[in-house]
Amino acid sequence: MNTVSLGEDLGIEASAELKERLAAHLTDPAVVLDGGAVRRVHTAAMQVLCAFFRSRGAQGLRTELRGCSDALRDAARLLGLSGQLGLPTQDEVKKQTVENAA
Repeated sequence: MNTVSLGEDLGIEASAELKERLAAHLTDPAVVLDGGAVRRVHTAAMQVLCAFFRSRGAQGLRTELRGCSDALRDAARLLGLSGQLGLPTQDEVKKQTVENAA
């Protein structure tokens, strides 16, 4: 399984480089994206990530996002992309909180 670090900066300036870096892994059997260091996120980078997940999913290939930073998680939530990136949606988080309340 290949692990690809997303780095600290996913601003618009970094989107083309992110696309190139991820393109090298489009056909890998399984890819883990490490988003733990992400501090800055722009919508363009989120679009690149979603396209990567969608393209790989259409081929039946496994993609995971691990070590997701708060900045990346918040961006995904605000844009309604949590589910597309394999992150728990706000409804799922609420459900887990209620189920674990007792």
